[in-house]
Amino acid sequence: MGQQEKVATSLAGAVSEEISASLTAVDAELARRYPGDPGTRQPVHTVYVPGDVFEPGTLRSWGDQALAALDEHAPDAASFAAVLGIPEELAGPVHDRVRAKLEREPVEDLRIDFEDGYGPRPEAEEDEAAARAARLVSEAYANGTAAPYMGIRMKCMEAGVRDRGIRTTDVFLTGLMAAGGLPEGLVLTLPKVTYPEQVTAFVQLLEAFEKAHGLDAGRMGFEIQIETSQSILAADGTAAVARMIDAAQGRATGLHYGTFDYSACVGVSAAYQASDHPAADHAKAVMQVAAAGTGVRVSDGSTNVLPVGPTAQVHEAWRLHYGLTRRALARAYYQGWDMHPGHLPTRYAAVYAFYREGLEPAAARLAAYVAKAGGDVMDEPATAKALSGYLLRGIDCGALDTAEVARLTGLTRADLDAFASPRRGDLTVTAP
Repeated sequence: MGQQEKVATSLAGAVSEEISASLTAVDAELARRYPGDPGTRQPVHTVYVPGDVFEPGTLRSWGDQALAALDEHAPDAASFAAVLGIPEELAGPVHDRVRAKLEREPVEDLRIDFEDGYGPRPEAEEDEAAARAARLVSEAYANGTAAPYMGIRMKCMEAGVRDRGIRTTDVFLTGLMAAGGLPEGLVLTLPKVTYPEQVTAFVQLLEAFEKAHGLDAGRMGFEIQIETSQSILAADGTAAVARMIDAAQGRATGLHYGTFDYSACVGVSAAYQASDHPAADHAKAVMQVAAAGTGVRVSDGSTNVLPVGPTAQVHEAWRLHYGLTRRALARAYYQGWDMHPGHLPTRYAAVYAFYREGLEPAAARLAAYVAKAGGDVMDEPATAKALSGYLLRGIDCGALDTAEVARLTGLTRADLDAFASPRRGDLTVTAP
């Protein structure tokens, strides 16, 4: 050991105390606005089904139709991989997991639609459909046939449909309460939001319902659908979407991009309305920055090119959907919309290939970080957080197995959770 250094300071302890006191309000504001990711599962997609079309067997029907499409247009791993350009070494694992997923859990998130997919109906008809939706959702959760997440998209808070949207929400939620209560996987989607005040109004609606039924304050959250230019850039030049998150008072769970409404709003011709258009990229980038650290997840939109018709046409639509999904994943949009059962094979193929091809590199980097083993990349705690989040999302969707991740990293699920949502202080890593 060398000579021990003499440590000297020039400032009194009171200086540090004064600085800390001056930042107390900022510390509290940071904790309130940016609590970090909630650590819950994020579905890889959302499926929309019109309110009058949803049936008890809808989820199973989507899975069966997706399996039938595979059987008809890509009956084995090699042919499926050839269509999508999946590497040979991943062809079998991806194909097998896609089929298993379609058999076990074809839909991760279902929205029963009372907005564009349903349209204007007589008051009594929509009342009946909303009450029926509540009954079917409750029965699905009771008998184990529900998707992990289910709920409705009501009409928006614009003047022409506001009362109808409020009433449909009330009928649906009241029906759930009468059938036994709100399910844990309940999701509500508020569409076509243009002003933060519309978000505030929806919060007011949920607060009134919670009070009427003696529910805990804040029990219900909701997604904000970003479909208008005003939701991205307000008239005063500010990012309106950031103000919407704040207006939700902690209830916002997601921001969902509406590909076609937004594209039309900014003047994109119908032939060019797609989730990879520069206008879409700009909107989603603003959404992503506004949501970062808040615990609000961002979802990509959809494609309206359906995989139907002759095999060559189906393959072309599959390649488009697969490519758009992979593109979104690389840009950290881990969720999107699927509009047809034929989109399910390529949704899961894209997601599973994304996680399986990155499994070993990500696991090795995380293991090296834990062991402080170095390597050709100098990783920081933020990268360890990202690596853990990547592996956890792969596990949650079925792309990866907990056991194989533990074997490659030496970490348990609890360890991964701790890295993905680090707390102050030292992190204790346990053996798997």
